[in-house]
Amino acid sequence: MIPLTFRTATTLSMSLGLSLLLIDPPQVSALEKYGRPLPSLEDPNGRGTEESLFAGYFLTGVFASNPTFAARPDNTGLVGLRHMLHLETDLYKQYLTFYTDQNFFSDRTNGWIELSEWDGTYAFTGVLAHFNWRLQYERDVPIDRKSLSQEYADGLVTAKFQAVQDLAGWRRMFPNQNLTVYAGAGWLFHNKNYFARPDNTGRALFRYVAHADLDLYKNKIVLYGDINMFTDRDAGNQVSPTELDWIVGLAARWHNMELAIYHEQDQPLDRDGLVQKYLAIQLRFSFDISKQDLGIGVTKPTAASQ
Repeated sequence: MIPLTFRTATTLSMSLGLSLLLIDPPQVSALEKYGRPLPSLEDPNGRGTEESLFAGYFLTGVFASNPTFAARPDNTGLVGLRHMLHLETDLYKQYLTFYTDQNFFSDRTNGWIELSEWDGTYAFTGVLAHFNWRLQYERDVPIDRKSLSQEYADGLVTAKFQAVQDLAGWRRMFPNQNLTVYAGAGWLFHNKNYFARPDNTGRALFRYVAHADLDLYKNKIVLYGDINMFTDRDAGNQVSPTELDWIVGLAARWHNMELAIYHEQDQPLDRDGLVQKYLAIQLRFSFDISKQDLGIGVTKPTAASQ
């Protein structure tokens, strides 16, 4: 994202079954990093203009309650603060977009302020009809000491449903609400040591994701959630999930700002072991720089035209 062992992020395929675990696309000890970014502050369909040069957001958050969510890839410390910068640019309309996420964490057991982990993500993604694809590389490293780092590259494909577009009569019945759901699967085709469980055992092979946003009122109040599951390439059954990461949250939006409160829990599925969880409060600011803002492609009037 989601993307400490940051097994972030993703919802509702187990969807209405896990009921309104809900939020937008493509974003482990966890945290909005598995297959989607944070919820869109603008039109749920994206920026929708070819004049945009690049867009993104900056967020900062505090882990208000954190009994077990680690502050480094080696599962030491406890996260106190999170800071993240997301940047994206369309290389060819919506069909090919490049984005990067830079996530930084601090350790509440070491004074809260000093950064303890840096997770860098770089990806190409695109949208074709109801399908999204993504190729991503991520590296999670400690900052304040030498220890374990994690690195992987993966591919992911998801299918998306949006009630306003895909369900006849939805807008007439619910003019101020919307429901967005997507789900899919991915393959970690390169995995140096990205783990298959929160206790740093196994190596992840496949990823299953589900995501949902329930727009409660005009994209200003949004209930959201994500599910990420991983399998272990070293296990006898390589397609059976060994870890479940889930997030549920509520976001309030105003213009280009968002205030959210959310809970995440990462747990093993095939054995007993470490469960990482936290409750966070997060503030996000979005931005969109257009070509016109920078004077690119703007034709100055000539003397003749004046």
